[in-house]
This record gives sequence, C-alpha cells and structure tokens, in this order.
Amino acid sequence: MAAHIQARLDELGIALPVVQPPVATYVPFVRTDNLVIVSGQLPMAGGKLAVAGKLGETVSLEDGQAAARQCFLNVLAHLNTACDGDLDRVVRVVRLGGFVACAPTFSQHPAVVNGASDLAVAIFGDAGRHARAAVGVASLPLDAAVELEAIFEVR
Repeated sequence: MAAHIQARLDELGIALPVVQPPVATYVPFVRTDNLVIVSGQLPMAGGKLAVAGKLGETVSLEDGQAAARQCFLNVLAHLNTACDGDLDRVVRVVRLGGFVACAPTFSQHPAVVNGASDLAVAIFGDAGRHARAAVGVASLPLDAAVELEAIFEVR
C-alpha cells in the first residue's frame, strides 16, 4: 500500500483483514475501466461471523454499526487486492449498499449503515463521501446482521 491511505489506517489503528474466498459462485470483486465493484461482504472477523441476528430483536444499534464497520473493512481488503496493494489509487467511494437484517418494525437502517459510511469518510476524507442505500431485509446469509457492497472509482 502506498503512503497516504496506509498512514491514515495506521492513525486509526486499523489493519486490513485477510481476504476471505467466496463461498458461492461469484467473484469478490470486478474491475471494469475505472470502477471496482466489490461483492457483498458480511461482518466476518478472524474467519467467523462477528455479528449475527436481527436489529430490533437480538442485535443492538451499536452492534449493528460495528457489523457495518467490519463489513467495510472486508470490502477494503478486497479493494486493496483489486488495487494491487495500493489504496492510494482510490479516487473516491462512489456508492455503498447496506443490507440490514431486522425486525419488521425496525426503522434505523441509515444509522446502522453509518458504521460503514463514517469509516469511509474517516479513511478517505471527502473522497469517502458517497451515494448510498440502507435497506432492511428479513434475513442474510449465515444469519449475518449486516451485509455491505460497494463501488469505487480508481486510477
């Protein structure tokens, strides 16, 4: 990784996780022209699901935000691979799509996905500001509380 983003990660005390291979028939990212599209990432940490369950039932807002943050770190690990280890090639975070497993009455989806959005801005500054969706769903793979997909512009 080049100096600027790695220095920012170091300042924030963040080490990128080891990339996990896909568990189904898809690739973890696709690069097309100046875009990298990263497939949906779960809040995996150390090879295990870090946050399972549904917001508004067994998962607190704070744990949901932590799950979204972990999802974003997993997205960044794949993006780092797509950028040949140089996250300074990122021009901007274009879009995040957040999926929140939740009870039917839960309505704080944006607050959950802020766990990822806030981290994007903390790492990339203004280039981390992005378009976004935060959607509630009935369930996610492995009973994950959150899943996150992303699109980045790169050089």
